Amino acid sequence: MTNFLTIRIRIRRKLYRLIFTGLMAMMMSLIISSALLLVKVGYVDGFFTELMHSWGLAFVFAWPSAYICAYLIQEHVLSRIEFY
Repeated sequence: MTNFLTIRIRIRRKLYRLIFTGLMAMMMSLIISSALLLVKVGYVDGFFTELMHSWGLAFVFAWPSAYICAYLIQEHVLSRIEFY
């Protein structure tokens, strides 16, 4: 068996929501930007350059909105549901 190098980072628990929503917003904005760009103009020359521009703009809006929505849902919706 091959031993793979595993990297572990220790970060305070209070940063969990910030990091989680940041990574989710990054992946979702990339997927949505790619899909919309493919639907709108198709795969053309300069696709990746245009994708990076639209992804950057989408991420600027996605991270704060994901952070606020995650907070509101966890604190005001999920806290009222009893899970078993």
